[in-house]
Amino acid sequence: MLNKFKGCLLGAAIGDALGMPNESNAPNLNKMKYGYRRPYKGHPNEALNPGQYTDDTQLMLLTGTLLADGKYNEERYASALRELYSRGALRFPDGSISAVCEHLDKGSSQPGGVKSTTSGCLAGSVPFALAFPGLSEGSERAVRACNVTHTHPAAHAAISTFVTLIYHTLHETPDPIGQAAEQARAEDEVLGGKIRNALKLEKDGMDTETALLKIGNDVSVFQTLPIAFFLISRYSHPPDLLTVSANTGGNTDTIALLCGAYLGASRGMDALPGDLLEGLEDRERIELLGQRLFNIYSRKLEQM
Repeated sequence: MLNKFKGCLLGAAIGDALGMPNESNAPNLNKMKYGYRRPYKGHPNEALNPGQYTDDTQLMLLTGTLLADGKYNEERYASALRELYSRGALRFPDGSISAVCEHLDKGSSQPGGVKSTTSGCLAGSVPFALAFPGLSEGSERAVRACNVTHTHPAAHAAISTFVTLIYHTLHETPDPIGQAAEQARAEDEVLGGKIRNALKLEKDGMDTETALLKIGNDVSVFQTLPIAFFLISRYSHPPDLLTVSANTGGNTDTIALLCGAYLGASRGMDALPGDLLEGLEDRERIELLGQRLFNIYSRKLEQM
């Protein structure tokens, strides 16, 4: 299980770093190359080097570290997020997160999430899926964290769906993808329908490029999460899943992060390509965080 905890966080960060130079670009499935790349000049991430991650992994590490330190609550999360944003350290942040941070910068003492369906809240949910032995508690806590920035019910449904996927994958529940798809259907009819359709397209054998056009790759949870479900169902070979997801364009950093988190939770860090691990920013810090979250999980499990 420890190997999977580390793998989930590392896989997420690897996917994010692979997708980083392609964020907001057009899909590149016909000319994709394996490995980390540098963004083109003028790209919003142009200051980042190959192997560096975006704001998605920053949020994952932020919530994970607060949990590991035993200091997490929504107020501290909002304060730490605002601090990152105010000193310009948040890397090409989600527009909804920017709006919330600006709200806090104006002197508000309370978090004020926006009614948004963007996917900027998804990465921060990963540590909650790891730290809590009970799915209900992990999902509830992740949704509360999401509410700091995103108050839309569809965003909450997406969080619950993704936490369900990672939880069942970690615990080797039969058909974790189906379990998560059912959770999506129960939480939000539209999101559930789009995930169901994405899985049907994959089952019917539609080629990835055409499926991407039908499902979409924008920043909304209604496209980011369904295309991730399509990809994790289609590609079982780790380098293929990571490379294809990182070249979908649009919200490719988040799409690849979701796929990488699933891959690591499913197969452990040993399944992640060694060269990608070696070239990943903060690899040791991320691996240590996986250990710390596993320790919390183990203590909570003993208390149950």
